[in-house]
Amino acid sequence: MAFSKAMTSSPDLRVGIAGYGAIGRGLAAALRRGIKGLTLAAIASRDEARLRASLPPGAAPAIVPVAELPRHADVIIECAPAAALPAIAVPALEAGRMLVVLSCGALLDNEHLIGLAEQHGGRILVPTGALLGLDAVLAAREGEISSVTMKSSKPPRGLVGAPYLVAHKIELEGIKEPVRVFEGSAREAARGFPANVNVAVALSLAGIGPDRTRIAIWADPTITRNTHVIEVESDAARFSMRIEGVPSENPRTGKITAQSGIALLRKLRAPLAVGT
Repeated sequence: MAFSKAMTSSPDLRVGIAGYGAIGRGLAAALRRGIKGLTLAAIASRDEARLRASLPPGAAPAIVPVAELPRHADVIIECAPAAALPAIAVPALEAGRMLVVLSCGALLDNEHLIGLAEQHGGRILVPTGALLGLDAVLAAREGEISSVTMKSSKPPRGLVGAPYLVAHKIELEGIKEPVRVFEGSAREAARGFPANVNVAVALSLAGIGPDRTRIAIWADPTITRNTHVIEVESDAARFSMRIEGVPSENPRTGKITAQSGIALLRKLRAPLAVGT
């Protein structure tokens, strides 16, 4: 018996966005423009009044508390401060939803979420973000990786307010040349710079883990782009990667972060998916 296209096609996946800052707005705009097989169904934000005022005319996603997103969405994208991850993730994973985590640094202090996903049939997806070459790192992990290092340089304003700088009374105002403000493991970096080093945590999760992945963070007043240099040594290859990301309206986050989330969403229903 032949089946028609209508009979065999799957319904659109409903997408919910948790957080409506620069990244959330970018993702919502892309979904409104159209991503095959996906529909923007709901948005949650701490400031509901501001959210309603900022939505363009004709936009009709449900505006709901974050705990209610799983009722409206099959895929939930976290675009919020790192501290908000558990409040977003727990109801999503308990409902067996797919959860796209952009603040992946927060996963290191919430590893129980992985078990929660497994228990309830949910999935946690981490986009590539500003980390070019993530597929190569994942492939190298199938053999033996001996070392992974990363140097992250940002304009000083992109680091202001980081807990590590506050705790160590490190002042960046008025610096004239590059200053190394941190060196240590990706796990330590994630706790000290929760809004700045999600890229390092993604690298560590793809490779040899957050305790063996080493990162140096520099405040550099001579640059205007968030710059990451990564070096990987493995039994299959030695490779280096460099990316200079244009900051978004939020100087802590690059424009490519939102674009990476959009690319991941496209792969969910794409007939051709490129990359590991």
